[in-house]
Amino acid sequence: MNQFSEEGLFKHRALFLSDIHLGTRGCQAEMLLDFLKYHDADTIFLVGDVVDGWRLQNRWYWPQTHNDVVQKLLRKGRKGSRIIYVPGNHDEFLRSYYGAHFGGVEVAEHYIHETADGRRMLVIHGDQYDMVVRHAKWLAFLGDWAYVLALNINTVFNWVRRKLGFQYWSLSAWAKMKVKNAVNFIGTFEETLASEAKKFDVDGVICGHIHHAEIHDKFGIDYLNTGDWVESCTAIVEHEDGRFELIRWSEETRQLPQLAAPQPSKALA
Repeated sequence: MNQFSEEGLFKHRALFLSDIHLGTRGCQAEMLLDFLKYHDADTIFLVGDVVDGWRLQNRWYWPQTHNDVVQKLLRKGRKGSRIIYVPGNHDEFLRSYYGAHFGGVEVAEHYIHETADGRRMLVIHGDQYDMVVRHAKWLAFLGDWAYVLALNINTVFNWVRRKLGFQYWSLSAWAKMKVKNAVNFIGTFEETLASEAKKFDVDGVICGHIHHAEIHDKFGIDYLNTGDWVESCTAIVEHEDGRFELIRWSEETRQLPQLAAPQPSKALA
């Protein structure tokens, strides 16, 4: 059952967000602001690539909505939420500040989160286990350029959909799942990260990086990927009983404004 705060928000024990990519045109900041308006948590984990330093160092892009996302998160911190920021490869500039606090935001290399039902979950961005990012960064930059191009096409595509009265749908995410090499990469990444997480003596891993939201236990450990806020508009929440839920906000917003009780896309207990 969903818990509600006094403000009428969905109140969770923990909220996990990643791959927001503030500073890029593909960032769905308006969708995220809408999500944060209805969702709150005791602890908010920012699981990397929240700010896209790769893009900002080449061209500055920072509209008001991106600033609003930052202010919204900081406001939640001031109201009592604990905020833990685990940097990724696109915001790697923060990796020099492990252990530091900025405006109530804690920066950590990784974090072991204990669920309400006693499970230990490794929270990490995941790029450390992407061989392209680790050993061929120039290729990662090239791939990032191609990805941004795909997102720009996606933006135009969804502008047309909105004009026709349709909801947001990710053309780039659909195309990615139709390419065999991309599907194979996702499977390899999941298996590698699940295997490496076992070395931390944990029950599961919560990550981001590959922009593919998922919850499963295929590799002998709970694997949860938060997805992103440029393609899928997804987040993972932990309920008060320790159950995890994957929320696809572009689907949930169709149920607003009645906002009864959104049905979980996937759950793992």
